Amino acid sequence: MAERITGHTELIGLIAYPIRHSSSPRMHNEAFAKLGLDYAYLAFEVDNSTLEDTIKGFRAMKVRGSNVSMPNKTVVHKYLDKLSPAAELCGAVNTIVNDDGVLTGHITDGMGYMAALKDAGIDVIGKKMTIVGAGGAATAIEIQAALDGVSEISIFNIKDGFWERAEQTVKNINEKTNCKATLYDLADLDVLKREIESSYIFTNATGMGMKPLEGKTYIPDTSFFRPELIVVDIVYSPAETAMLKMAKEVGCKTMNGLGMMLFQGAAAFEMWTGKAMPIEYMKEILDIKY
Repeated sequence: MAERITGHTELIGLIAYPIRHSSSPRMHNEAFAKLGLDYAYLAFEVDNSTLEDTIKGFRAMKVRGSNVSMPNKTVVHKYLDKLSPAAELCGAVNTIVNDDGVLTGHITDGMGYMAALKDAGIDVIGKKMTIVGAGGAATAIEIQAALDGVSEISIFNIKDGFWERAEQTVKNINEKTNCKATLYDLADLDVLKREIESSYIFTNATGMGMKPLEGKTYIPDTSFFRPELIVVDIVYSPAETAMLKMAKEVGCKTMNGLGMMLFQGAAAFEMWTGKAMPIEYMKEILDIKY
């Protein structure tokens, strides 16, 4: 690293809380080194209370860009200059690009999720998906899946502060795509079981299963799964959540969030550097296997 850092090194940030578990710094710094690019990627523990000051600091220091994760994805737009069409539609930002002082927010989570499925040989186009979540990553996945051609999406969420957002997501999908979307209360487990039974793929797009909720799942038992169901968890630390363990017991094909992290990161990487991330090399570094 000492040989790579120079007086010209461009800084890329990652702002979230908690974030010390993230594999993103390793992934991006390995990719920079592989391609001989003079960039460095660092993680900063930032929550909503210090977010505005952080963005001001990035702007003042001419930081090239940043990734954004929970709990900042749905708040950071307030401090940016522009949003991409996808970020505006999703109401969330996971990537910031600084072009000569103009900060633009993008969302690459949905692209990363769909690319990871394709890379794993999973074809969801024309099929039904059931997904839990209404936050930034979940919304991006739902919107992108609908735009790409998933035929039907059943969205579940608890009736919290994100419920209204989920209602808007369903409205956007039904009005602006050819996909049919329906919102359900996650508290109704009988309905969740019914929707999973008629789905090709089931996805957890919440933080359930990662710290501080490690070892927990909202799936009561293995009867919710069947061998031909594909089960995806966007959590990647731990690599196997309690939900994925249950799915494996039944014989389901499973996938954690490492692939999504790789491909959403690759999209951001290209926005910052103008170069394509070396995907196959990064799969080896991150030990991504399907």
